[in-house]
Amino acid sequence: MKQVTINPITRLEGHGKIEIFLDERGDVANAYFQVPELRGFEKFCEGRPAEEMPRITPRICGVCPSAHHIASTKALDGVFNVEPPPAAKKLRELFYNAHMIHSHIAHFYALAAPDFVVGPDADPAERNILGVIGKVGLEVGGEVIKHRAYAQGIQAMIGGKPTHAVCGLPGGMSKSITEEERRDIEAQGESLVRFAQFSLKIFEDVVLKNKRYVDLILGDLYYMKSYYMGMVDAANKVSFYEGQVRVVDPEGKEFARFSGLDYLEHIGEHVEPWSYLKFPFLKKLGWQGFQDGPQSGVYRVAPLARLNAADGMATPLAQEAYEKMYSTLGGKPAHHTLANHWARLIELLYSSERVLELARDPEITSPRIRALPEGRPKEGVGIIEAPRGTLIHHYQTDEKGILTKVNLIVATGNNNAAINISVQRAAKGLIKKGKVSEGLLNMVEMAFRAYDPCLACATHNLPGSMPLLARIYDHEGNLWQEVNSFNQD
Repeated sequence: MKQVTINPITRLEGHGKIEIFLDERGDVANAYFQVPELRGFEKFCEGRPAEEMPRITPRICGVCPSAHHIASTKALDGVFNVEPPPAAKKLRELFYNAHMIHSHIAHFYALAAPDFVVGPDADPAERNILGVIGKVGLEVGGEVIKHRAYAQGIQAMIGGKPTHAVCGLPGGMSKSITEEERRDIEAQGESLVRFAQFSLKIFEDVVLKNKRYVDLILGDLYYMKSYYMGMVDAANKVSFYEGQVRVVDPEGKEFARFSGLDYLEHIGEHVEPWSYLKFPFLKKLGWQGFQDGPQSGVYRVAPLARLNAADGMATPLAQEAYEKMYSTLGGKPAHHTLANHWARLIELLYSSERVLELARDPEITSPRIRALPEGRPKEGVGIIEAPRGTLIHHYQTDEKGILTKVNLIVATGNNNAAINISVQRAAKGLIKKGKVSEGLLNMVEMAFRAYDPCLACATHNLPGSMPLLARIYDHEGNLWQEVNSFNQD
């Protein structure tokens, strides 16, 4: 077999590669999305005081630290058996929607837009954020930077820092916001709503009015029928901070619904020797390998999955955009992987509207933002919707609150099997008779890029079967031990 390697894959967080194997005819026999990096946060958090986790877990990733901070804080609510006051929950949600805004802006304009605004087969030197600005103009580029800065500023205002927040505590938040800060957030929220609407208009003008791009979205190359998972509120509307996790089947019918520790009844984790990422699956269906369809336990998370799993959006402008998307795509659920980019912009609008709603809530400046824990620590699960999909933090402790076990199921892990299927399907549809070009390989990358993968978050499988050399030195700098592979007995 001939082997084609894309290493490194581009425009994502972390380090990954794609291995494509061609048969004797030059057609694709198989393709693998591989992650050759290991973080191992689950293991080295054991033995630490549980209350340190909201400060430790944001270091998993510099792209989505706020997601880990809030999921960790919610898990501590469970560990210490304490219910945050309403104002604390609203303040957390306000902080978190600002994070969703900054992440979605970054992905659409810097990571996804080059494939559409500049073109999937354009010169790689132009297929980047600078090429996008060259096409849409410096003024648009300035608006992108300004509104991402607004979102980061809101996070810093509430969280103490824009990237590695320190605001979340068991039972609430570390500080409230002032009336002056509230007014600033309200004004920025109004501008963010307009910018989100503007971004949807760019998508309509650049993508939806281009037949080639519409054909890509609606064609078989990036199509996959799967189960979908996302958090919903009591009315089955999309919710990022609080609610129940809902799973729908490929026809859109509710398959499962759960919260907290119940996730263990629904999600299993499969391991393959060629990746440090695990492969979560639906337990009721079992691990059936890398296949889609109603018999497969493979499911998807991320923006399109959230919209597929819900019955609508909880804000009016986002609901209008939601209805327009499904009308264009021919109904729901939509199985078109590239439609994730459209769904992401609808979520950008929802989060912007939600920031504005919360900033106008009279309770948002309340000083009653924490309930003190009183019971002995035990076990807790925090579930939120990260920008890339459902995120689960599960902590177990001893009676002193020292962690004895940590389990993290992150969005990219949830999507790992689906990403492999999508990459393989794109490779098989694009590469024929050994003809490979840079443009075709970028279109293979587009299959994973739609999921906005975050690989540092997801690398938890140890040991793996990929070659790894570890050298251990003593305090004087002398080589103490060399281990050739974590695969050794």
